[in-house]
Amino acid sequence: MAWKDVVSYVRGIAEKKGVLDDDKRMDDGVPLDARIGSVVQMQASPIIRAQANGSLVKMPEAADTRILAVSQLRLHPDTELYRLYLDKGDDDADEKFLQVFCGDDGKVADILYCTQLARVIPETADDQDAYTGQAGHGLGDPSYTLWREQLADMLDEATLATAFGDAERLDYDRDAGGSADFVKPFAGREIRIDDAQGVHGLRQEMYFMPYVRELAGGGREYLLITTEIIESVDGDASKRGIHVDFVIGIPVEQERIVIQ
Repeated sequence: MAWKDVVSYVRGIAEKKGVLDDDKRMDDGVPLDARIGSVVQMQASPIIRAQANGSLVKMPEAADTRILAVSQLRLHPDTELYRLYLDKGDDDADEKFLQVFCGDDGKVADILYCTQLARVIPETADDQDAYTGQAGHGLGDPSYTLWREQLADMLDEATLATAFGDAERLDYDRDAGGSADFVKPFAGREIRIDDAQGVHGLRQEMYFMPYVRELAGGGREYLLITTEIIESVDGDASKRGIHVDFVIGIPVEQERIVIQ
């Protein structure tokens, strides 16, 4: 997505000044030739198989067939990701998106189908330091554990039984930094546009770390933990906030996805 620092994000300002070019799309160059409004057809078999093997990933809803927003994540060091949102998580809904990573040659290297598991608000300065890695521990530790008790109010008993079995915990290993005791989280920004002209969207600072576990019946499940500090919405810098998203992702082969 050759957005030149995603110039689309200033389209809201251009609109207010009456200089908006309605014919110019700001979602050109997105991987998989995706555009806002594109129809997504994704084979359900990878999701069904992952769930049968104990994954916490959620099935798409019947309405999750169109791309509602696209975003670019530029994270340091040297990581660029794209998210194609099937649900933006507005109005207390859970986010669903395809996360796409392209190699140095520009070709798609990995795709994760992702569904939000939980969102928490870090209420104290110590919590914020832990979730941004500023404390030297927390986000960036070698592993992360989800406890059955934590999820009891979020998931039905059948899902809990499939995922946890007789255990009380699910352990994920950090998917970056090797065996180091602590790795500073990836840091950067996400700029999301919610319409083709880039009038609506948001900009947020991010601290990001992927964790992963092997599923009982085979395959991998990712736990993506992202601290998001909203800087502006639709160009309005007064709409600020901080939250931490816990997202489950499973790999999906490119040939199983058709975007039109």
